[in-house]
Amino acid sequence: MKYQVMIKMLLLLTSRRKVTAREIAERFEISVRSVYRYVEELNVAGVPIDVVRGRYGGIFIADTFKLPSGFFTRGEYAAVENALTAMLSTMSDEDLISALEKLKRQQKADRRELSVCGNIIVDGGAWADLGKFPQKMKVCEQAVKDSLCLEIDYISRDGEHSKRVIDPYVLILKQNVWYVYAFCHTRQDFRTFKIGRIKGARFTGRGFTKEEIDRRDIPLNFEYTSEQLVPVTLEIAANAVADVEEWLGVDNIEPRGNGLVANVSLPDDGMLVDKILGYGGKVKVVAPADLKKRVRETALAIAAGNA
Repeated sequence: MKYQVMIKMLLLLTSRRKVTAREIAERFEISVRSVYRYVEELNVAGVPIDVVRGRYGGIFIADTFKLPSGFFTRGEYAAVENALTAMLSTMSDEDLISALEKLKRQQKADRRELSVCGNIIVDGGAWADLGKFPQKMKVCEQAVKDSLCLEIDYISRDGEHSKRVIDPYVLILKQNVWYVYAFCHTRQDFRTFKIGRIKGARFTGRGFTKEEIDRRDIPLNFEYTSEQLVPVTLEIAANAVADVEEWLGVDNIEPRGNGLVANVSLPDDGMLVDKILGYGGKVKVVAPADLKKRVRETALAIAAGNA
């Protein structure tokens, strides 16, 4: 009984996004205390549900949430769909109609999704994100397009967990990482948020009026100065050329002797050593000597740690 009610609560929230605890209690004939207990158990299971108390509060589920791939087997999908269809034959309920349509779309979408932002198709998440990244992109893109406020559950690089209300202004792609530049109501200032670090997001129901922004105010380096760049010479193995071309560009790789070499200016911003090591010895540093030394020392440290 308990888990049946929890699944019904989950389906109700995915169709409505906001329901009061009293409404859930009356619908499923349970106590309000049980509602909050079930919400806590769903949170522990990884479902991003928020509880806002007060006159205009309620129980919210993130707009970025969808049922995970494999949540239902094919047979379970059919059973739930038949049950909802039978219920609709005797009663008309917008929530049931919405839930049925969502289940039908979910059954077709149990595969890796691509996010479509305007005329751009985006596949920017990690393979292990189970399709969560495209949902985040869709919500952020709609918020930017329609000037809609979002409440986000954000985890910083330092592991700090916070809830923010933001006004999203623009989406940014830099070095294969997606960001949303937004006005943060908590900090009362503009901030840049990595979309991959947004655990959940929901529309607040409010809009905002965009101010004029200057690209130079966005705290991301779109152009490096000569002082930030280091001339680097790399020796590239033949079986790594295609991957390095996508990193440095085809124009920067040229044959030299019996091998291939790249002479480029790169930002030595702390990530360069990791990037070079990511090619697993197929990219070797010829110069500068300091970078070559750091790559070697890091590789030795990794080897020692794995011994």
